[in-house]
Amino acid sequence: MLNPDNTFTATVLGLPRIGPNRELKRATEAYWAGRLDAAGLHEVARELRTAQLTQVRDAGLDSVPVGTFSYYDQVLDTAVLLGALPERVLGISDELDRYFAAARGNAEVAPLEMTKWFDTNYHYLVPELSAETEFSLHPEKPLAELEEALALGVPARPVIVGPITFLELAKSVDGSNLLDRLPDLLPLYEQLLGLLAAAGAKWVQIDEPSLVTDLSETELAVVHTAYRRLAELSARPAILVASYFGRLGAALPVLAETGIEGIAVDLVAGGDADVVAARSITDKLIVAGVVDGHNIWRVDPDHALPRLTDLRNAGVTVAVSSSCSLLHVPYSLKPETDLEPRLRSWLAFGNEKLAEIVLLATALHRGEEAVAGGLDIARTAVLDRKADRRLHVQAVRDRLAGLDADAIRRAPADERRVLQQERLHLPLLPTTTIGSYPQTGRIRVARAELRKGGIDRAEYDARMRAEIAEVVALQEEIGLDVLVHGEPERNDMVQYFAEQLDGFAATANGWVQSYGTRCVRPPIVYGDVVRPAVMTVEWITYAQSLTAKPVKGMLTGPVTILAWSFIRDDQPPADTARQIALAIRDETVDLEAAGIGIIQVDEPALRELLPLRKADQAAYLEWAVDAFRLSTSGVADATQIHTHLCYSEFGEVIGAIAGLDADVTSIEAARSHMEVLDDLNAAGFDLGVGPGVYDIHSPRVPGTEEIENSLALALKAVPAERLWVNPDCGLKTRRTDEVTASLRNLVAAARSLR
Repeated sequence: MLNPDNTFTATVLGLPRIGPNRELKRATEAYWAGRLDAAGLHEVARELRTAQLTQVRDAGLDSVPVGTFSYYDQVLDTAVLLGALPERVLGISDELDRYFAAARGNAEVAPLEMTKWFDTNYHYLVPELSAETEFSLHPEKPLAELEEALALGVPARPVIVGPITFLELAKSVDGSNLLDRLPDLLPLYEQLLGLLAAAGAKWVQIDEPSLVTDLSETELAVVHTAYRRLAELSARPAILVASYFGRLGAALPVLAETGIEGIAVDLVAGGDADVVAARSITDKLIVAGVVDGHNIWRVDPDHALPRLTDLRNAGVTVAVSSSCSLLHVPYSLKPETDLEPRLRSWLAFGNEKLAEIVLLATALHRGEEAVAGGLDIARTAVLDRKADRRLHVQAVRDRLAGLDADAIRRAPADERRVLQQERLHLPLLPTTTIGSYPQTGRIRVARAELRKGGIDRAEYDARMRAEIAEVVALQEEIGLDVLVHGEPERNDMVQYFAEQLDGFAATANGWVQSYGTRCVRPPIVYGDVVRPAVMTVEWITYAQSLTAKPVKGMLTGPVTILAWSFIRDDQPPADTARQIALAIRDETVDLEAAGIGIIQVDEPALRELLPLRKADQAAYLEWAVDAFRLSTSGVADATQIHTHLCYSEFGEVIGAIAGLDADVTSIEAARSHMEVLDDLNAAGFDLGVGPGVYDIHSPRVPGTEEIENSLALALKAVPAERLWVNPDCGLKTRRTDEVTASLRNLVAAARSLR
């Protein structure tokens, strides 16, 4: 039963950890490079945590999540907590090096697989479990971070990934049902809860985002059993089970029937159904996620407050919260002085969301008159955004309305294949790369000098052309069959295009974590999207002028641009995707007119936006496929269209991958050992495919024999005339020496098998 003296009113479900200026990224990479020792890395991390916890406490939250800090990934941290690291890393004696070996591998050890965290652009490390995995508790991290927070006077609430989600997200390496291991895990969670209570924790947050997915009656019974058992512990903190990214649905009453004290519901992505269901739960704290933790728009108080008031008036004890962790939004709007003031007034980054939560909590519990000024500012901004004419460009809407089915139809694939081979004359098992090459120090220096005014655009362009010439020469020397220009002029595969499209805005410091030390700055889609001019033709045609081999035109697809941006929430995502697709279509037509015979339109985020509930998935896949085909079907059948997908569970979207109708699809397969090819075959996929044979997210250089073995596996599933040879992903984050050695081995393996 909920103790009224042990509740709270304002919180968030999690906090970012990279540092407001990516301090953790730089320190971690310095540790990997040997420029910083472990003590120095730990000190940077401690300073970041201290500053953040103090700031959040001072912002007015009366419960603060702790333990969400990570050097790489929270699911990997949970595997460490539960003693569930793979055996291949256990021989590494140093604790930190063992952790990073599991995350990114080393010369001797392959890393864990990596995939998307639900429907976000964050990636988690996939635990490897079996019926024989021996679990053991290692609670040092959560206990140390709790002690650290309490010493600062922070009302700390430790956060741990729950047992259901941990098992659901793990990979069974022996085919066993991992939920059967729950009885082995629960004693460790019971022990941990006791330790946290003894250390001073009043509440503990157990994250169970898997509960917003489709669960069978058997799985719901497992949830009930687990949380009834944990609730029966006598010496423990109050338990808050946190869900996010969707509606709890049937899991909500199941949790309500247990003795836990709190349930966090995502009322941004979850909709009104969970609001109605939560009204009947009057014996628990309902942590209402009404401030969007997954997007950057200012909250509309006239939408959020009525939902909160409805719950309170029904007798529910309510705390105001973010819908999910603030891991997914930038730290602060303060550095964004270059953003147009009008647009800036519509936005709320992490720090601003803290203020919004406190504002709403104050209005709920003390009355709107207590914060009338703040509510007026918010309401004015919301109304101003709705009135902006850039949100409705009639010309682009009319053009889309005038398109018919013929606009996204090409000839059958086998007919296209003949025309393309006559044009391109490619060998069997053609070799290529995905697009980007290492971003050298020269490139970073040139970009910084341009930004600071040290060089002009002409000088910058000259330096980028020199980088392109070097990359083209390297590829010819290595012996690749289809070349790329290396993308030196691109800061990011989405931001580069966003900066050239109307309806987008870019940030100066809006960094969020994608995985490990990989950070991205998602652009903001605030209005209707229009391409005012060509974007890539000059760079690609310059590269093509340097070689007789085909050079791919490199574009980012509409779904990925949508997924890796902060998108407008005032119209359906499908409408925005079609506007972006129209802009990309115009670029493909211009590339073809300039003589480019292969155009790659990357869609690594196709799986990422897939709704978590099966009932919602078909509609998404239909508009996502239509958007891609709209963007790629404006060219002649002799022009070869490639696409690229990476680091996702592909099984659920195999039909859509075929539906894209790209002539060649390159796809992540190195860490998953070509498993995706069986799924493709089962779906009747008969187009060109390039399963990655080189894991670019690890510093390992794969040997020729290793790549030959991977290709031999691929050839069992794909005829040689449809098989391409390529890395898993772009090479931007790797060192040039690693790339050169790996690609030499890749080319040698392909030639050997020809």
